[in-house]
Amino acid sequence: MGNQALFPPIRFELPAGQWTTLLGPSGVGKTTLLRLIADLPIGGTFAGQISGRRPVALMAQDPGLLPWLTVRQNAALGARLRGEAIDPTRLGAILAHTGLAEHATKYPAALSGGQRQRVALARTLMEDRPLILLDEPFSALDVRMRLAMQDLAAGLLKERMVLMVTHDPAEAARLSHNIYLLTEAGLIVKSVPAAPAPRPPSHPDVLACQSALLTRLIEGGPA
Repeated sequence: MGNQALFPPIRFELPAGQWTTLLGPSGVGKTTLLRLIADLPIGGTFAGQISGRRPVALMAQDPGLLPWLTVRQNAALGARLRGEAIDPTRLGAILAHTGLAEHATKYPAALSGGQRQRVALARTLMEDRPLILLDEPFSALDVRMRLAMQDLAAGLLKERMVLMVTHDPAEAARLSHNIYLLTEAGLIVKSVPAAPAPRPPSHPDVLACQSALLTRLIEGGPA
């Protein structure tokens, strides 16, 4: 409202081929920042610069599947909406990689929550963008399926530039090459475990990183 800032002045970089995670309390501007990078409306005015802007693919928390389309059709939705030809070989390969080949002709109502998330991931991969934006993509899943989806996404996106927004310190500790904490005071760089990602959830370094992030989120306030 009025001249209220959507988030504090910040500056950060997204390294190529690395997974960067953004944590912070609700309402601090994480999703707004994601939408800015994706060049989507934010309900305000942006006074800043995003250099090196490149095509992005956004995977949201809600899979956003169209119920009247099959798995195959939902995965190729971007091309369908743009009126572009769909590469059947590429689509088949992505469905196979995401474990959806045998479900290709099913509709969303016939899928489990984890399967719907995999369709959303397949749709993201079909866009073949250099920058992948993930907005709490695994938060609706149970623990077992969340870990499986994290591992799948980490494997399929390992060559991409990834920025993920999450509220889950454990998720950040498992997957990230870089971790930023967005607060009302600004952006704080947090250390990450030395082990290669995705890391085992029970690894001591992962647990230590998770604990440090959780403590910082609970304490709040400036750095």
